[in-house]
Amino acid sequence: MYRLLGTAVVSFAMAGLGFAAGIPAHSIYGNYVEARTADVYTGPCFANSEVGLTGQLAVFGWKVTKGSWQGVDLDGLGVVGVVKAHHTLGDVYETSYPVKAVIIVDSRANTEQRLALQSFAKHMAGDLLQDVVRVDYQPIDLTLANNDIHSMKATLTAGNLAKISTRAMNEGDHICRNEEVWYRPLTKLDHAMPAYALANRFDGDGLGTKWSSPDKRSSFIGTFVTESE
Repeated sequence: MYRLLGTAVVSFAMAGLGFAAGIPAHSIYGNYVEARTADVYTGPCFANSEVGLTGQLAVFGWKVTKGSWQGVDLDGLGVVGVVKAHHTLGDVYETSYPVKAVIIVDSRANTEQRLALQSFAKHMAGDLLQDVVRVDYQPIDLTLANNDIHSMKATLTAGNLAKISTRAMNEGDHICRNEEVWYRPLTKLDHAMPAYALANRFDGDGLGTKWSSPDKRSSFIGTFVTESE
């Protein structure tokens, strides 16, 4: 029997100067990308064939455009979370927990910034990053084609430990013609759009597994804005 989920509401991000101009003072904002090992934009038959079998693994990361956290300037820095869950992430019928996590912190950050980035990531991801088994330090980069989130072409790298690469959905990605946003993003976002993952890779230690899960409808690209602590 199919598990019928309500369609998650995702709206198009307003990137660039227009987006920044509308952000309240004392906020921290930037871009975000995630990729899982299960489709997030899919039809009921595909989703039900994956739930409980895959989708327990994910990479997700933030790149701060501007702002501070706990009084520490984080402009231009990034942080990545990697998780291994007990069950398919986002399933409303069965808990994903317990979840083990690795945090990868931008190696360009100083000591204060590294601590602030970890605190910020835990705030944004909530319980997903509560059981952190390892913290690594690598150069982190999140780039968008033409610096435009609407291009849907994003690349997130965390040194040689993790990578996500995305493109926009195209006509060939609509297989059953009943596709919808099946799972919500893993973190608090201002706006989000589903994307196609060309690469979803983790080669680090700490979770007892490494993976490469490319060519799936398994990503979100978004923008975040939250009040600074």
